[in-house]
Amino acid sequence: MAKALGMIETRGLIGSIEAADVMVKVADVKLINQEKIDAALVTVFVEGDVSAVQAAVDAGKEAAQRVGELVAHYVIPHPDEGTSSILKKADENKQEDKEKQGNTEEQDNAEEQATKAKPKSSGRASKTTQEPKKETSKTS
Repeated sequence: MAKALGMIETRGLIGSIEAADVMVKVADVKLINQEKIDAALVTVFVEGDVSAVQAAVDAGKEAAQRVGELVAHYVIPHPDEGTSSILKKADENKQEDKEKQGNTEEQDNAEEQATKAKPKSSGRASKTTQEPKKETSKTS
């Protein structure tokens, strides 16, 4: 069985979700990735048999048009391995970004917990005792 890569790009998230849902329901395809791009563009990638991917993309593009704005659609029959590596690399970069964000959120939560654990001051200024400075005078 030959593999194919199908792509549908929409303007807005809802159209892409509807397209992805219809694609995996109508044909034997696997949802690979959903890429969110600036300007509300979202691309959904599926893979499977060439005929299954073509049927999925046809159904997905109609579904996307019903609920949103379809920007583009395309099927690549028998994609080169380099094409797959591009998608995998983009997915790995996305995972690294999520992990970095997760660490930042964990640090923020830890700082917030530490702030809550500190005893609050009574609002009174604390008195500190200072020793008077000894003046040394030079006599000439």
